[in-house]
Amino acid sequence: MNTAIKFPVYQPSLTGNEKKYVNECLDSTWISSKGKFINQFEYEFARFVGVEHATTVSNGTVALHLALAALGIGPGDEVIVPTLTYIASVNAITYCGASAVFVDSLFGTWQMDAADVARKITPRTKAVMAVHLYGHPCDMDGLQEVCKAHNLFLVEDCAEATGSLYKGRHVGSFGDISTFSFFGNKTITTGEGGMVVTNDHTLHERAVHLKGQGLAKHRQYWHDVVGYNYRMTNICAAIGLAQLEQADKFISRKREIAHLYEKSMQGSPVEFHQQHADVKHSYWMCSILVPQAAQRDPLREHLAAHGIETRPLFYPVHTMPMFADKFRRHTVAEDLAWRGLNLPSYPGLTNKEVEEISGVVNQFFK
Repeated sequence: MNTAIKFPVYQPSLTGNEKKYVNECLDSTWISSKGKFINQFEYEFARFVGVEHATTVSNGTVALHLALAALGIGPGDEVIVPTLTYIASVNAITYCGASAVFVDSLFGTWQMDAADVARKITPRTKAVMAVHLYGHPCDMDGLQEVCKAHNLFLVEDCAEATGSLYKGRHVGSFGDISTFSFFGNKTITTGEGGMVVTNDHTLHERAVHLKGQGLAKHRQYWHDVVGYNYRMTNICAAIGLAQLEQADKFISRKREIAHLYEKSMQGSPVEFHQQHADVKHSYWMCSILVPQAAQRDPLREHLAAHGIETRPLFYPVHTMPMFADKFRRHTVAEDLAWRGLNLPSYPGLTNKEVEEISGVVNQFFK
């Protein structure tokens, strides 16, 4: 049965200064990778996260590649990464010619297991990539301890975690270098876009150098490294600045939606992605687990029949053909992936609509 989508899994809220700032770009003719909104967005985002430096890029995937390239990650190196993540985290490692080493998740938080990270370290390990999955922070104390003990770089993939806090600090402020995504389904969006942040001046300079075709700083049209064209446009930055002005409102509303979902589904057998101690979960997505993996797709079909769009949790990357060269088991990640799904969670969703969606879920289990 073809049913029109009544509730998309996500849609951006563009009710602030987005049109005003974009029209200013058009009027000024500064529409490419130079213009005042680039610098303003970088400055304000660095303040928002609590870091010294931020540089805009064209999307979240190239942000990861740029961060790894700035660290000098290359062929023969290993980067430890959770298998339960979006494919971009692992693709970026592969772009560098390095090898991804997968670790399992913790069932309580759904985040990478720091103890498993420690077990996977080899002489070739150069970095650990902490992915703050679905807006819940990783165990940054545990990961920092492991990285410090083994002299490893710590990279934070914060694509899904704008507004998430660990012990009062914004994610992205713990790693040697960190990345964010501003795709259309992210908490704040530029359509396509991303950011690389760091407290290290040298790493920042390397990232800026590499993202702009390796252009030498003081000699026009002279390129002294092989670089990339990873720059953001002024138009995208204008949208991003307008979105950032509303970020606290978006995050507050998304947290309200998550709590209302949980309250409205009390008595049903679904499990929620809970916020754990010492963190602020930004609930990029409102995610639930069904009791049995065999129930997940029928529930999604039931919701779709009522015009409610959903998404499955990410498939563990170690199960995908290009990374399944040998048999491995990551039992927690696999269990979460097969039983999990994401519900509509955009800021414009009303309380009544959340209750309506919850009622359809509850109906499935009656």
